[in-house]
Amino acid sequence: MESLVRGGTRWRRFAVVMVPSVAATAAIGVALAQGALAASFAVSGSSFKVGAETLHGDHFVQYGTLDVDHGGVHHPVAVSAFSDATITGLCQSVVIPTPLGKATLKLTAGNNGKKVHAENLYIDLDQLDADATFHTINIGVAAGDTDPAGPAVEEPVKTAGGAGFAQEAESADLTGVRQTAWATSAGTFELSGLSMHVGWGSGPGVECY
Repeated sequence: MESLVRGGTRWRRFAVVMVPSVAATAAIGVALAQGALAASFAVSGSSFKVGAETLHGDHFVQYGTLDVDHGGVHHPVAVSAFSDATITGLCQSVVIPTPLGKATLKLTAGNNGKKVHAENLYIDLDQLDADATFHTINIGVAAGDTDPAGPAVEEPVKTAGGAGFAQEAESADLTGVRQTAWATSAGTFELSGLSMHVGWGSGPGVECY
């Protein structure tokens, strides 16, 4: 699969060991020249919860970064990327403040035997709980020297020298995924059995978890 180059105003300063699930509302299908995908945008300032029963992903790459929201606030995250990912039991929820109280937007997909499929997937996250198995993993790789068969490390890392901490694996399997994320970009996002609901309130029973 073709690798990606994500542009943006992100500078690598640290690394954390996390692995992603996906965020359904962030699906992007815009291809640029030579198969590259640009994901240069200010994040909204609201993180969202994501859950998944299972996730299998190929060509995993991860490195640290800072996301910048619309108000200029920096959020430390781990960028986790797969060239290809298959998910079951996907759920995403985000709490929306309103003048009448909190409302929650909740999306589900990949249930009742259906699956969610994503290609060239990048996820910026700051919290993860899951059971995970990595296959042929390398930890402590220079960010600019990750496997060219996998998703590309973003260009600002390379222009800064590319020596930052990163990790990579041929594939990974996760179960019982619960995470919070700030942004997601994908070349293709297929959401089989997509369902969306908006309702009042927040917390367990209203959000994904």
